[in-house]
Amino acid sequence: MPHRIVITAGEPAGIGPELMFHLAEFKTDDQLVVIADKHMLKERFAQCFKNAAPVKILDYDPNSREPADPGALYVIHQPLAKPAVPGKLDPANAPCVLNSLDRAHDGLMSGEFSALVTGPVSKAVIDASGVPFTGHTEYLQHKCGVKRVVMLLGCSRMKVALATTHLPLKDVSAAITPEVLTEVITILDHDLKHKFGLSKPKIYVAGLNPHAGEDGHLGREELDVIIPTLNELRAQGFNLAGPLPADTLFTPQYLKDAAAYLCMYHDQGLPVLKYAGFDEGYNTTLGLPYIRTSVDHGTALGIAGTGTADPRSLFAAVRLAENMAAALHGKV
Repeated sequence: MPHRIVITAGEPAGIGPELMFHLAEFKTDDQLVVIADKHMLKERFAQCFKNAAPVKILDYDPNSREPADPGALYVIHQPLAKPAVPGKLDPANAPCVLNSLDRAHDGLMSGEFSALVTGPVSKAVIDASGVPFTGHTEYLQHKCGVKRVVMLLGCSRMKVALATTHLPLKDVSAAITPEVLTEVITILDHDLKHKFGLSKPKIYVAGLNPHAGEDGHLGREELDVIIPTLNELRAQGFNLAGPLPADTLFTPQYLKDAAAYLCMYHDQGLPVLKYAGFDEGYNTTLGLPYIRTSVDHGTALGIAGTGTADPRSLFAAVRLAENMAAALHGKV
């Protein structure tokens, strides 16, 4: 039987809904199920793809795992509070976006779905609706009740995990502690094995400072925190390299056998990753009790409603979810 992958369309005023149109031609043996307002999808598809063959919207049947026929989509109807206008955010629809995530979460926890792919949302409009929201990652972490999660982004050439995420640079050093590094590397190693199917993943770790501190001359975080922690983890059997200078980390000699890179802060690793594969990039949250992947782009309000959004990142996220489900659950 195929896996069932649930996909949230994301912010209804953004490009997420029109990206769902392309899923109707995505070649897969798994079942893809979209959570969105089905009436909004029909209207957006008609607006954006007037000269294309129409996509048939089918009501999701939880008793069937058969993939939809080409040109059709299974949809769980999540009604909007107000009609969505491309490019115009409306806080009234923010609860509907969160309801979609809640429905997906419940289905993942019950085993109804094998993996989740999230479309892009607007943090600002959800906040404006009165619900504090810092992102999918933190929202799902809270719902799952787990202490720590790890953000990993990737493309065909590399995977990059982050020790810290959305912090001001002035706060990064204090946030890198032995406890944090140990938890992040443990989660990263575990999920590389169980969700990516790698038997002994090698993780390349970046230093924090230029030249990885240059023996303390350019900062002591490597000597005081990073090196002792990596040595302790190596003694426990983790396959780690580093800390290495970030300016030479992403070179062919390391790329050839790196299962993943661990960078100390957001902009240390992600500019390289996005240069290497922006259009095919994906995001995944490690440490959750289920698989969650995502597109590696935002709502793109400026082009919403034009039908010009590139679906390659969505396809990469769906394919990753399928591969991770096969690694974690096997082909059932």
